[in-house]
This record gives sequence, structure tokens and C-alpha cells, in this order.
Amino acid sequence: MAKEKSIYTCTECGGTSAKWLGQCPHCEVWNTLVESVAEAPSKNRYSSGNNGNARGLIASQPVATLSEIEASDVDRQSTGIDELDRVLGGGIVAGGVVLIGGDPGIGKSTLLLQALDSLSRSMKTLYVTGEESGAQVALRSRRLGLGSSQVRVMAEIQLEKISATLDHEQPAVCVIDSIQTMYSDQLSSAPGSVAQVRECAAQLTRIAKRTGITIILVGHVTKEGALAGPRVLEHIVDTVLYFEGDTHSSFRLVRAIKNRFGAVNEIGVFAMTEKGLKGVANPSAIFLSTHGDPVAGSCVLVTLEGTRPLLVEIQALVDSGGPSPRRLSEGIERDRLAMMLAVLHRHAGVSASDQDVFVNAVGGVRISEPAADLAVMLAIQSSLRGKALPRGFIAFGEVGLAGEVRPAPRGQERLKEAAKLGFSVAIVPKANAPKGAAKAIEGLTIHAVERIEQAIDLVRGL
Repeated sequence: MAKEKSIYTCTECGGTSAKWLGQCPHCEVWNTLVESVAEAPSKNRYSSGNNGNARGLIASQPVATLSEIEASDVDRQSTGIDELDRVLGGGIVAGGVVLIGGDPGIGKSTLLLQALDSLSRSMKTLYVTGEESGAQVALRSRRLGLGSSQVRVMAEIQLEKISATLDHEQPAVCVIDSIQTMYSDQLSSAPGSVAQVRECAAQLTRIAKRTGITIILVGHVTKEGALAGPRVLEHIVDTVLYFEGDTHSSFRLVRAIKNRFGAVNEIGVFAMTEKGLKGVANPSAIFLSTHGDPVAGSCVLVTLEGTRPLLVEIQALVDSGGPSPRRLSEGIERDRLAMMLAVLHRHAGVSASDQDVFVNAVGGVRISEPAADLAVMLAIQSSLRGKALPRGFIAFGEVGLAGEVRPAPRGQERLKEAAKLGFSVAIVPKANAPKGAAKAIEGLTIHAVERIEQAIDLVRGL
């Protein structure tokens, strides 16, 4: 019996190599080649009736001018869960393919079962489970209070059988839980391998586009938090959602990383209850600590997540360190924290070179926008001095290496959100300050600054 031939496939770009290499020769990423069984050559599965043996036998396809193509807004169907609709851009789209990933036990299957139950009242739905039996799914639905749910359930992992069921059932929405458990008979590799994940996702995407079925794929994540499988998986689908949050906390965030039908970096905020995931009406409340009196080292930031302004408390602790002081941050990039400390020292005369500096964004939220710089610096300065910022204080703005404070996008919306929640004092970039008395925001005293030293001097006098 002939020995099976191995091939090495890159999990990032899907490129192959006959032998293992430390670096992928195609995308030049290190340590991404995974061994799998080489597939025997077979007839082209994607051919549409012709053999393709001679170039002259293949008919040319019609092309169109872009300006002549009729375009209209896509119709959306609400899932019945407002926060999920927000992340999706308003609801699901017929023929769209959504990939949702997250840590085990964070609530992916729970959220999708709730959404399917709501959708099943107006359309046909199908839940395909490859990790649980139908009885286990039914048991979960009872726990969620969905005992009379009309969702159709199928426990299967073979792609060809799932495809035949989709053609027979013709559901409007189908959930595949999860894509890593599916396999195709066309390939000999095991479920979860790079080739199987790529092939099954591609076939399901073609089914969605051909039939108009909305397909939602559940994806596993690696220990680093990235979606397992080839990177091409994220390129195939229309929308990529990530579940974020600590499993020890009751709050969950669903973030849109890619969305062909809506805005990216939009987030939905949920609370895990005994009856499943419930949307949070006022997300800013979970990112603000409840201090009886103002405390040193705390500054509230107005950040922007997609189209939604959120108020997040930034906490800093500066303590005496040893010969090698530590710089630790949660929710803020550590390299950016080191840069902010250098700017504080050089341009504002605030030195923490011999101090341990710890920075945390309350609520487990991750802040990637540079508009958080000013709030982080003011929190560090407050902790170093041991003096709290005034009650009802907020700040936002990007700080450059030269010490200048740059404007943040959609500054007026941030200020209006802060005023609506009762905040009364703000330090913002000069370009974000309202121009003229007519545009002043009632109840909010705004101090405009151009440089970081001006902001530090202002808070010392407040």
C-alpha cells in the first residue's frame, strides 16, 4: 500500500509547500505551515457543464459597465435582538454569509439560538449542529425559555448532506455550528483541517449566493484569540463578528471586524442572564465605576465604537518601582502607553521613569483609537500627584510626539453624549470645541487645549 503523501499548508494565506519551512514562501509569515494529507487530482468540482479541455471550448462571459449596473439598497430582516442588529448594520441580508467567533462558552450558540427563535416566527430557519445532538440543543432552548421554539434542528457534519437538506428545506436563515466540525467527501483530510475548513466555507458561500439563504458560520478561535483555520476564511464571508469579554463577567461585546453591508468596528453590548443574552440599553453604565467620591488616577474618556459614542473610565496607578519599573496596561496598547509616558516627561515635565505604571480600561473594553491619549495621560498625572480630577470630568484627544493635542473625529457627538449623561467639565482639542455661543452644549463647561502642557496646567487649577 502506497504511503500517503504529506503537504504543508499555510494557515494565513492557504499557500502550500512540499516540505515544512519555518517561513511560508508565499506570504512570508513565520510558523504557519501545518501538515495535511495531499489530495489526489480530481475533476474540477466547480466546472459548469463543459470539460474545459480546450481554451476555445469555454464560452466568454458577458461584462457590464459599472455605471450601467442597477444598484439598490439591500433589504434587511431584523433578528429581534437590537444589539445584534446594530452590529450587523441593521439586520441580516438575504444571501449574506456571517462568520462569528469567540472563546468557548462565551455565548455564541446561545445568542444565535435566541436570534433564530425570533426569526422563526416570520420565516423558516435551520440550526445545523456538528458539536451537539438535537437533544442537547433542545435542552438549551428550554433553559433559555424557548420551549415552544419552531427552529428546525439538524445534527450533521457532512457537507453534502447539509447541502441536500438546504435544497430540500429551503430555509431563509441557516446557522452552521461550527465550521471546524464540517467535512466534505471530496477531500480525504480530517474535519477541522485547513483544506476542509476552506472548502466547506467556500461551498456554503456559493450555496448562499445561489439560493439567497442567509448562512451564519460559528468559528473556533486559537489560544491567541484569532479565528482558527486559514485566513482566507475571513475573506470569503461577508461579515466577521468577534465575541469579546471575560467568561467570569456577565457582560459580553460583539464587535464587527468586517462588514460588506454596514460599518466596521460597530459593537453590541450584552449581559448574560439565566434566560440568555440580553442587550444593554445604556452601555456606558458598565464601563464606568461607581465611586462615592472622585478618586485619584481616574479619568473618563468618550470613545467612539463604530457609530456609537461610549463613556469608558480609564484608571491609572503610579507606584514606586525598583530599578526596572513595570509598564502594564489592560485595554490600552502597551507600546502606546510607553510613548505617552515619554511625551509627558519631555513636554509636560511629569516624570514617572522610576515608577511602576499600571493602566486599565474598566469593563474589559479594548480601546484602539488614539483619541484615548489625553484621558490616559491625565489619569497618570492624577495618580502621580495623588489628587483626583473633579466630579463630572471627561477628556478625549490624540497627543502627538511633539506634545500637540490633535482633534478626534465626531467630537460634537462625543460631547453631547457626555452632557446627556450628566458630565459637566471637559478638556478637548481646540478643533473639537464648539464654535460660537450658538453651538455651546448646555450644562457642559469645555476647555480647549492645543498642547499637553496646557491640559496638565488646567487640571492642576481645577
